[in-house]
Amino acid sequence: MRNHSVRVLLPVVVVLIWLVGAAVGGPTFGRLEEVSSNDQASFLPASAESTEAGELQQQFSDSDAVPAVIIAESDSPIDLRDLGPYEALGSALSGVEGLDAPAGGPPSVAGPIPSEDGFAVQYVAFVSADAEPTEVVDGLRAVLADELPSEVRGYVTGPAGFTADLAGAFSGIDGILLGVALGAVFIILLAVYRSIVLPFLVLLTSVAALATSILLVFAIAKLDWIQLSGQSQGILSILVIGAATDYALLLVARFREALAEKETPWEAMRVAYRSSVEPILASGATVILGLLCLLFSDLNSNRSLGPIAAIGILFSLGAALTLLPALLLLLGRSAFWPLRPRYDVAKNAARHEGMHAAPSEAGPETGLEQLRGVWKRVALLVARRPRVLWIASLLLLVTGALGLTQLQASGVPQSALILAPSNAVDGQEALARHFDAGSGSPVQVVAPQADQDAVLEVVTSQPGISDAEVTSDPSGVAVVMNGRILVSGTLADQADSDQAEDVVRALRTELDDVSPDALVGGVTATAIDTNDTALADLVKIIPLVLLVILVVLIILLRSILAPVLLVASVALSNATALGISALVFNGILGFEGADASVPLFAFVFLVALGVDYNIFLMTRVREESLRIGTRPGILRGLGITGGVITSAGVVLAATFAALGVIPILFLAQIAFIVAFGVLLDTVLVRSLLIPALAYDIGPRIWWPSTLGAVPSQR
Repeated sequence: MRNHSVRVLLPVVVVLIWLVGAAVGGPTFGRLEEVSSNDQASFLPASAESTEAGELQQQFSDSDAVPAVIIAESDSPIDLRDLGPYEALGSALSGVEGLDAPAGGPPSVAGPIPSEDGFAVQYVAFVSADAEPTEVVDGLRAVLADELPSEVRGYVTGPAGFTADLAGAFSGIDGILLGVALGAVFIILLAVYRSIVLPFLVLLTSVAALATSILLVFAIAKLDWIQLSGQSQGILSILVIGAATDYALLLVARFREALAEKETPWEAMRVAYRSSVEPILASGATVILGLLCLLFSDLNSNRSLGPIAAIGILFSLGAALTLLPALLLLLGRSAFWPLRPRYDVAKNAARHEGMHAAPSEAGPETGLEQLRGVWKRVALLVARRPRVLWIASLLLLVTGALGLTQLQASGVPQSALILAPSNAVDGQEALARHFDAGSGSPVQVVAPQADQDAVLEVVTSQPGISDAEVTSDPSGVAVVMNGRILVSGTLADQADSDQAEDVVRALRTELDDVSPDALVGGVTATAIDTNDTALADLVKIIPLVLLVILVVLIILLRSILAPVLLVASVALSNATALGISALVFNGILGFEGADASVPLFAFVFLVALGVDYNIFLMTRVREESLRIGTRPGILRGLGITGGVITSAGVVLAATFAALGVIPILFLAQIAFIVAFGVLLDTVLVRSLLIPALAYDIGPRIWWPSTLGAVPSQR
């Protein structure tokens, strides 16, 4: 009786603990914006030239205000002799709350500044560092909508305008993203298990893991230990839901299998837990260690994502290995209603006898006894034509990987980051039509006072810079701070364009000759340093991730050859996914390029998560090989795990695809690459390439372990 009470009370306590944690953590999700930043400059390391220039530049200003460029574009020429209505508009814009007030006076908006062609006027305002940029920009746009006649269009662009529109694009992360992801997972689980109850249990596990992980993420972001951004927030949500669901599916599959062999749910859970805890922990450890390799990144955004995502995976593991077992124990066979697994003594005896057929009598179907359906047919195909299958799969992957040469991952203009309609993007285009496109985002050069004339000459004569001046006081005398002066140059092209980047790179090269201590900063310089740092991270982190995953697999499989082949297969699969994605981005979707961090993020997610499925497969294969021999064990492992691993892959692909609902280029590209790559791993690599290659190699796949040296295992 006491034992029965413990068996009921323990799961109840575990469930209650998780529910309390989720209840506290759920509301915290809406507060992440308090500790989140999407400022690209803050992502750079302190050693970047643009970062150093930005810090010195602040000495020349008493404010950290963010500039907003306001454009009024008319269909007909503007009467430059009578700008009265536009001067009144400037006064109305100055009344928007949250604008910076220079020298302690009232807020002011510079302008109107008419264009040379007479079809537009420009204003420049500064959003106070203490104000919320989105609210201020919305206020400016509201004034334009109220004050401008119908034939004149108003835009708020520049750094403040883009910040506001990016924040608006990320606003769907809290609700829309989670709703789409959870809905997709629910439909897939319903179709796979044909159970009404089980999908709710799995989703409850995923949501509890996410809600509780948010508590820790919020706390460490509040302490400034990590830097949270909108993109890392979205990736955290998707990663936790997908990973927790994957781990849950493996445990559920083992539990359902054990329910057919054991009479009570407790006995079945004991068997299921013992056989699934090792691959689940190994899979989670692989992902966590792979993500923590991002700590070696020089970009703050990349470095912060590592521990943020690792925390999510850690809570996914905890929920899958504690909350879900507790829920399954409380419901027992009813969790699978209406298709409850039944305990049958006679079938168990027949199954046990078939599983232990003598290896010496093994035929093509040895190991597949009691199995049926599509995965039995796939296993038979592997047994009959292993070499043809793995060579064909390998050639297919290599062919797809050739598309890597078309991947344009050297950064994109800021105007291309937002995929939804954007007033800031439209305003940037209007600015380029009528003014110097770089207005509002100048090149900033901080240089020693002694080099002032030489630096000004270089900046002024640089092709692509239309105007340059030294920051001066009201009397026209150059402002000197700690022996340095500040030179501002107006770019002829948009600050985020390739042409502007070429100008800044050339400017840095020429300034090195005349003023080695000069530093070039500004929006364009920040973009250059971000892309260059991201490319350097790619070269540094990829080998580290592969090495970490290889070590985990060696420990798990007690082998060297098998882990090497598994790591090589997922690395090739990643290259194929990126290659195919490049062709889709360029030829079908027409993207202007990709962020320099896209290949790194895609690699970390695909390799770490792709290895999960090989871990699920090969741990079961090793388990079966110890009983019935390597080749029969490969077939049986494939036949048994085929359904659950495919379901897990489809679920993970669907959850990452949900990132596509957020209209940000980076997230849309990550969504496609990871979703496609996961399906590629699931359908081709894990189902055909790895089983066929392992079957062709035979027991030597376990080299140098003793399992590969047993003659009877062949």
